[in-house]
Amino acid sequence: MGTHFKGSKREVAALNTFITLRRASDTLTYKFKLSLDKYGLSEGQFAVLDALYHLGSLSQKNLGRKLLKSGGNITMVIDNLEKSDYVLRKRSKEDRRFFMIELTPRGKKKIEETLPAQVELITNMLNTLKKTEQKELQKLCKKLGRGNHI
Repeated sequence: MGTHFKGSKREVAALNTFITLRRASDTLTYKFKLSLDKYGLSEGQFAVLDALYHLGSLSQKNLGRKLLKSGGNITMVIDNLEKSDYVLRKRSKEDRRFFMIELTPRGKKKIEETLPAQVELITNMLNTLKKTEQKELQKLCKKLGRGNHI
């Protein structure tokens, strides 16, 4: 269903594109969340474990920046991961004001158990598009993300 907004052709086209993009994103996100539920992880927790697994230890601040999360949000996610013994906070040796976040052996095991299923799910969902369409979608999303808005 498109917009019911009665505006210029440009406005209606923009709103219809936005609605279509949001619906596609919401559908993918919903399926992704359902899959993560089976592993007892939230999207934010999975993102932190994935980043630490692939990038190594990061400061809490850099982790938040990398994942586009606010300070309060990343703190809560890390608190919950720490309670489950998936991550460990260590004071930075270089600057004691910062905490480095490290994956524990239990956290490494959790991401290694979870990641293959997520990769398979994402691959299956996006296989609806041909490789050339996936590349075009990536290009368009990057262009949109870097656009000059507001």
